[in-house]
Amino acid sequence: MVLPCLEAVFLFVLTLGFPASIATNVVHFPPKSTNLNNLTFVLNGTGAPGIFDTSITPDEEYGIYNWCNMPHVRKREYRTPSSDFRLKYIEVIHRHHKRTPYNTNTFFKEDIPWGCNEAGPIYYGKGPEGVASEPTVVQWSAYTNPDNPFTNTVGPGFVGSNCAFPQISTEGLTDAFTHGADLRSVYGELLGLSTRLDPSTFKIRVTDNQITSQVAGALLHGLFPESSQATALIEINEAFDSLQPTYSCPSANSVFTQYTTDSSNWTEHLTAAKNLYQSLDNVSGIATQDSAGWHTSFDHYYDNMSAKQCHSKSLPCSVNDTSLCVSQAQADTVYRLGNYEYSYYYRDAPQSTLYSSLHYGAWVLELAGHLRQQMEGKSQVRYFHNIAHDGSIAPLLGILQVAEMVWPGMGSEVVFELYEKNGATNSKSSNFFLRVLWSGQPIQTSLPLGQNNNGVLDMIPVEDFFGYVNATVGTGSDLVKACNSN
Repeated sequence: MVLPCLEAVFLFVLTLGFPASIATNVVHFPPKSTNLNNLTFVLNGTGAPGIFDTSITPDEEYGIYNWCNMPHVRKREYRTPSSDFRLKYIEVIHRHHKRTPYNTNTFFKEDIPWGCNEAGPIYYGKGPEGVASEPTVVQWSAYTNPDNPFTNTVGPGFVGSNCAFPQISTEGLTDAFTHGADLRSVYGELLGLSTRLDPSTFKIRVTDNQITSQVAGALLHGLFPESSQATALIEINEAFDSLQPTYSCPSANSVFTQYTTDSSNWTEHLTAAKNLYQSLDNVSGIATQDSAGWHTSFDHYYDNMSAKQCHSKSLPCSVNDTSLCVSQAQADTVYRLGNYEYSYYYRDAPQSTLYSSLHYGAWVLELAGHLRQQMEGKSQVRYFHNIAHDGSIAPLLGILQVAEMVWPGMGSEVVFELYEKNGATNSKSSNFFLRVLWSGQPIQTSLPLGQNNNGVLDMIPVEDFFGYVNATVGTGSDLVKACNSN
């Protein structure tokens, strides 16, 4: 339940509009208390916090957390609002689908190779006319040469593998195609989408990480089955990219450091997991005092093991002592700890909302701009799709102050649906309403928004959303100033 004093502060901020200082006026509404953010359960409980070994979720359980393939909008579960409302525009942002681990997470001293036959990234240039308009498709296939003396200095997972690290796996491409087809099954009719991509009504955006473009190819084949070409938007300059994001915000970095690296509230779980770390290090050969971040969070171990299990690979054993292997119970504890960390990063820490607002506010301002363009009749685009990363979805959920925070799994999806209500315009507001879907259903937040302030962002007046963005992020100039205020 939202505390009355916090609600009063929030409403006061909305009344005033954007506050004089983002840093002093962002209001943090704590998330629900669950097993996800209960450290006692995280350390001593049992089981994984969801599905970690398959992309398939049974229909009767669809909607539960599946790290390998998160739930998304699809026809079976989708609830259409009253016929009083007409869907005007949607903006989707989702994390790429399942992949190999990142190369920084493969330096285990264990030998579980990865195979990516016929699933390599595609790179080539294309011109407007002549021979350049029909180039030969060039697909990468990673390899190692035994005559290269530096081959032995990399992780064993590279040896004998034809995968790039990272790259979307064959199974991940299949998940992406299904994701696109499921979105089409719902929005194709509601938005009047052709089976061919119309660039005047549909836009897709990716980051400069190639895995988002790999997903785009498969997703678009499901969304627009009769199209074989598409143009993807990309903010390629790291100085201002909002989707990944990479824009400079020293204030955000400072806030994050204050409540993580410099805080005993953060290091508590790392200290408590000392015995687990020792067992994992005995298998991996990672030094306890490593400098690569294996012991500043559980990110590296989580990524290495979850990627294996999502692709039906064994948990790792030591190459020096095959009797030393990571047990399923230990892996499940790592998965619980990883979700605990993301809940702390983006929701539990009192400063987390401020961090998310600074770190991901630029993308939210772009979203708000797209919504306003629709309301003012200034854009023909009916569907805008963003393919991003967990580091994109997580701070967005932080800004929205989701009631229950998880580590956004593969394919995690947030959809913003803008509706126009039929009939006369209300004199006190526009006739536009917003529904925000997380994992295919209206998102449950801790905000005093929604019907009876229940926090569910389901057909709320769009002005309420704009008011919250204005209070939390401010204008573009406000955000730039706040990011560089240190």
